Amino acid sequence: MGSAIYHAFRKPVISQLLALATISILLAGCAGTREIKTRVHYPDSNAVVRYALSLQGAPYRYGAESPREGFDCSGFVKHVYERHGVRLPRTAHQIAAAVPRIDSRNRQPGDLVFFNTTGQPFSHVGIYVGNDSFVHSSSVRGQVIVSSLERPYWWDRFLGVRRPSFPDRFVSHR
Repeated sequence: MGSAIYHAFRKPVISQLLALATISILLAGCAGTREIKTRVHYPDSNAVVRYALSLQGAPYRYGAESPREGFDCSGFVKHVYERHGVRLPRTAHQIAAAVPRIDSRNRQPGDLVFFNTTGQPFSHVGIYVGNDSFVHSSSVRGQVIVSSLERPYWWDRFLGVRRPSFPDRFVSHR
């Protein structure tokens, strides 16, 4: 008798569960197509680049992040972006982890370019200024300089491009 009751209730329960699962999937699909508004701000890249280039000749100093003391590579990038209202982490590796990656073919002035100069990924960072050039604080040259991505040294160590974006204005995404 127990077996007959089990089989009598089994079919309707399975049908109901399948119907609920189908409705849940359909509703989840509809939820995924609604428009979501997020705040995204791309700093004025021209102002970022102008300011970064104005710091050429500032001395290199490990751990420093000001024009008066000097800069290491990430201190330079952090300082330049903070002047434009964008807070970045302190090290090149932390910046790379925090900032969205973009295709290097789509790089624009103001984007961040990353390199492996010590055998460790994301050990050097600079600011792309256009024409395959970037500005950075160089420990070898001892100051903030402009270098070419086309030089074999930089091209062989190039890891990618990141573009800082931060809350400011609404942009729609689907």
